[in-house]
Amino acid sequence: MSMEVINVVGARPNFMKAAPILREMRKYPDLFEPVLVHTGQHYDYEMSKVFFEDLELPEPDIYLGVGSGTHAEQTGRIMIEFEKVLLREKPDLVIVVGDVNSTLAAALAAVKLHIPVAHVEAGLRSYDRNMPEEINRVLTDAIAHYLFTPSPDANDNLRKEGIAENKIFLVGDVMVDSLLYSKERAQESHILAKLGLVKNPRVTDDTPRMTDYALLTLHRPSNVDNRKSLSKIVKALRKISQKVPIIFPAHPRTKKQIKDFGLMSYFNHAPVSPMNSGINSIDPLGYLDFLNLEINAKFVMTDSGGIQEETTALNVPCLTLRETTERPITIAQGTNTLVWNDTEKIVEEAFRILEGKGKGGNCPELWDGKAAGRIVSVLAQN
Repeated sequence: MSMEVINVVGARPNFMKAAPILREMRKYPDLFEPVLVHTGQHYDYEMSKVFFEDLELPEPDIYLGVGSGTHAEQTGRIMIEFEKVLLREKPDLVIVVGDVNSTLAAALAAVKLHIPVAHVEAGLRSYDRNMPEEINRVLTDAIAHYLFTPSPDANDNLRKEGIAENKIFLVGDVMVDSLLYSKERAQESHILAKLGLVKNPRVTDDTPRMTDYALLTLHRPSNVDNRKSLSKIVKALRKISQKVPIIFPAHPRTKKQIKDFGLMSYFNHAPVSPMNSGINSIDPLGYLDFLNLEINAKFVMTDSGGIQEETTALNVPCLTLRETTERPITIAQGTNTLVWNDTEKIVEEAFRILEGKGKGGNCPELWDGKAAGRIVSVLAQN
């Protein structure tokens, strides 16, 4: 008899983590009956839809549509709606991924009904309790039955917190699974040409030449909701963009904050001419288009967690606009450097990269595209 497994997603970073697990489970219909629940935490359906298509994720079996709200409101709504699903479906297992509000809310609802929970990407710690994601991570790990970790430091963190050894499984990084699975298709994207980043070939050279550029993502409240922090980052971006164009797929909420703080004039807006200097604000992108830009970037600046992992896997230099990271292996072993909102440090590290002195790195062990296979193997044996 197959095991009914509810896989929960709520925000775009979850989609990249859930896709390979669902794909792997569907190879064994006699063992698993996977169900996909989308909480609707990121409620912009069209933006979610393109990620589903790019990642070859099926349409959600169940869509809760909880929408936005405070952390408490959102977490509470998800628990209320997801509990109804659990009572109706009576699954054998709930899988949660990452560290968003949906992760914690779904895990809490499940364990209170005595349904086992598996946490994928367990054990990551920034040790910064001001980050809501850190609270979600710590609490989810405390109540999960299976803790699937991406790196050895995550195992160490869980042991320090008293988690039983038989619950901890080092499996590698499922985001890298999605990256490697999608890399070839991403390279077929026309986003470089669309943005004018591929120059016309010379008459004597039939190979198109690409413009160097930096890629930027910026969304974390500590950066975009704080005028002083955002202004310091923008000041650095202005200096860097005099040397290399910056491509900035901007989330609507980040755009709103830029406008509210009177910083719009520092950005180029559509139509974009990235071959010119400047910070070029464009609409949010799908997974494949963004991955193509990431692969070909001179370097990436971000306050995202997952992009720190992706750039390390791609061996692309990354400057993380945060004071802490829950992914220290990307610094110790990978291409990542923490620069926070320190204007001088951001500029200094960016210029080092442009001068060919950027940080190189190695891909951590088990970041090989087979993490989902290891997860499914563990679940099949238990």
